[in-house]
Amino acid sequence: MNLEFFEPAEAAALMRCTEGWLRDGAAAGRFPHACWGKGKIVFTSEHIAEIARLSEILPVARPAADSRQGNNTSTRLIGARARNRVAS
Repeated sequence: MNLEFFEPAEAAALMRCTEGWLRDGAAAGRFPHACWGKGKIVFTSEHIAEIARLSEILPVARPAADSRQGNNTSTRLIGARARNRVAS
């Protein structure tokens, strides 16, 4: 077994985030973690890798141009209301 264990401050330094962000995420159940003793939060190396995957934002593929809009690709839609008007 090659697990390493990190206290929240150590994990935060490794991930370059705040300790509070990690603690809040663990307390809210958003991040995997372990609790030892009387609720001491501990992160393993696998937990840290999973938190990094959970926090990853992947690029979204751009939809193909709608034939109803023609070739006007310079139209900029900001907000849900504008998108709904074009869709109707």
